[in-house]
Amino acid sequence: MEEKKIESTDVEVNESKDLNLDSTVENNEIDKTEELDASSEIDENEELGTSSEVRETIVIDTASEVVEADVVSETIDSSESVKDEEEDSNPLDVEYVEEDGKRRIKPMLDYESLSNTSEIEVPPLLIDQVIGHEESVETIKKAAKQRRNVLLIGDPGVGKSMLAKGMAELLPPEVLEDVLVYPNGEDSNYPLIRTVPAGQGKKIVKANKANAKSGDEKKMMITMFATAAIFVLGILYQRIFEAIIAALLVIFISMQIKPKANNMSPKLLVNNGDKRFAPFMDATGAHAGALLGDVRHDPYQSGGLGTPAHERVESGMIHKAHKGVLYIDEIGTMSMKTQQELLSAMQEKKYAITGQSENSSGAMVRSQAVPCDFVLVASGNIQVLEGMHIAMRSRIRGYGYGVFMKDYMEDTEENRKKLVQFVAQEVKNDGRIPHFATDALDEIILEAKRRAGRKNALTLRLRELGGLVRSSGDVAIEEGADLVTAEHVVTAKRFARTLEQQIVDRSIIQRKEYSVFHSSGGKIGMVNGLAVMGDRSGIVMPIAAEMAPANSKNEGKIIVTGKLGEIALDSVQNVSAIIKKYTQVDISNHDIHVQFLQSYDGVEGDSASVSITAAVISAVEGIPIDQSIALTGSLSVRGDVMPIGGATAKIEAAAEAGIKKVLLPKSNMEDVMLEKKYEDMIEIVPIETIEDVLENILINGSKKEKLINKNERNQWSSHKQGLY
Repeated sequence: MEEKKIESTDVEVNESKDLNLDSTVENNEIDKTEELDASSEIDENEELGTSSEVRETIVIDTASEVVEADVVSETIDSSESVKDEEEDSNPLDVEYVEEDGKRRIKPMLDYESLSNTSEIEVPPLLIDQVIGHEESVETIKKAAKQRRNVLLIGDPGVGKSMLAKGMAELLPPEVLEDVLVYPNGEDSNYPLIRTVPAGQGKKIVKANKANAKSGDEKKMMITMFATAAIFVLGILYQRIFEAIIAALLVIFISMQIKPKANNMSPKLLVNNGDKRFAPFMDATGAHAGALLGDVRHDPYQSGGLGTPAHERVESGMIHKAHKGVLYIDEIGTMSMKTQQELLSAMQEKKYAITGQSENSSGAMVRSQAVPCDFVLVASGNIQVLEGMHIAMRSRIRGYGYGVFMKDYMEDTEENRKKLVQFVAQEVKNDGRIPHFATDALDEIILEAKRRAGRKNALTLRLRELGGLVRSSGDVAIEEGADLVTAEHVVTAKRFARTLEQQIVDRSIIQRKEYSVFHSSGGKIGMVNGLAVMGDRSGIVMPIAAEMAPANSKNEGKIIVTGKLGEIALDSVQNVSAIIKKYTQVDISNHDIHVQFLQSYDGVEGDSASVSITAAVISAVEGIPIDQSIALTGSLSVRGDVMPIGGATAKIEAAAEAGIKKVLLPKSNMEDVMLEKKYEDMIEIVPIETIEDVLENILINGSKKEKLINKNERNQWSSHKQGLY
């Protein structure tokens, strides 16, 4: 099997290019007609990661019938496969130039006269600042025009809240209203609601306060006159002490007596007087009172000391979003009761305010229905659908749109320009970092390619990429630079590592100290698997296998420990079939134990199936495994190696751990975008079948040669018998 090295992508960038971002690229040497191999797209959810699901031990019967394959694996000439890979390479892949004795990235775009991001005009509307979601933007525009509800589903950081805010700016002009709450003379616990044009509510309240103020002034004059009269009478009748006590009593009583005009003054419940656009309310995580409105508790519940009921009424976010947008992220986390109340408000377009706590004095107060004609924009990941009220989802589906937001976009010239616009937007929104030079923009585009995790793609998790932009700006500020350069971006990537990456770094050091895994020599039944922690942090996951006499006289079993999730458990069943087929050893009288060493956070995904198979075959056949090699890949019951997710993170973790070679599914080869420092540290070998795995990972010897030859004879015999 021919081995292939992946070149690094984290290199220095040419700083001297002055080009125009908006111009058309005339001398493009890229062949646009080359077809991309769609079969290499991977399911990033099927990877070896962490899982909260705990499975201490599973037992799988190995005495069942051996699964027979249907096809023969054809031998592929390695030189032809390498040639095919070169022909299918990304037409916009990274190219390098030699300058001043250094290897630099060839500019990712034709910038022409552009020198930095300060020359890029940022669109004034939020909807025009959304990057890479053209279809979603079109849907939002339709929904805004017709005032439809929207459900946004996508990963964190792809721009769901930005789309919702942009929708508020696109809503057609509406006559906004102020909402006033008045006391009810007939029933004080049933305040009255009135709506007036926006801006009028404040004037009405101000006029009523002016009337109340004149009443206060009259009361003050009467109080002063009464106090003075008491003092005069006290002096005349030589009762000074009694006069002082009486004066204080009069002052205290007058302070507690509230004029009727004060009690009858309305309260401004919703103020839209200063709004130019439709209101936007982010109700994410709001409790029932903040969302639906509430009535404040009154510590003085009776007599003249009590606060009037209408003064204690507080509007909710659904009322403040009247004629605008109500945005709720992770709507599935809301209680069913709150979702039902929200659904009622959406249907009736008005909702009465009452106390949300039965223990509060506000529980007796219920206002007239307050207008709440809003557009609901709900969002979350795909799991949020499980927690949504069925009627709520049905209403959004029937009276609105559902939008699934992608987490990557194609790596094209146009989309790279959009990323440059994104950097300019982040600099402007932050307001505290300098603008980016063109070489820094190249480095950001390169990082977007790496974080996409697949070939010919750029990430759309722009919140995380924005974090790198801000960190790079902080580095430039610290160094006193006027512009952010490529060196600043590289420095920011080094120190602004995620928590998962920092945990992995320390874990590797500790595991090396205690020899949990080895990066040299050979061991029977011991293999270095690769896993992913979080989104972009790889980790070496040592896996051990051992064969022992069966506890049961009737059958042998495969016993796996290490907190495996559901997908990982299912993959073990496929592994058991492969083991029976390729070892050709009767294991009905033996138990095979497989352990994921120190997998305290759990194991999920099927990308460990190749590693498990290699470890078990090594244990059964007694052939040592090369510990300088790590591997990852999903395995079918026919022995074909299938793609996995997080390829780049896994390979970099192996390099950090001192591993010299990684076996990677061939369909993942173009997904790899390594940092510069790993360029000479690691060697990557593409694999397609379990035979490729055994050929590379087992240490050469008579036992290995015998196993390989035996499998080749068995496959030829099966082919002649028509089993393939």
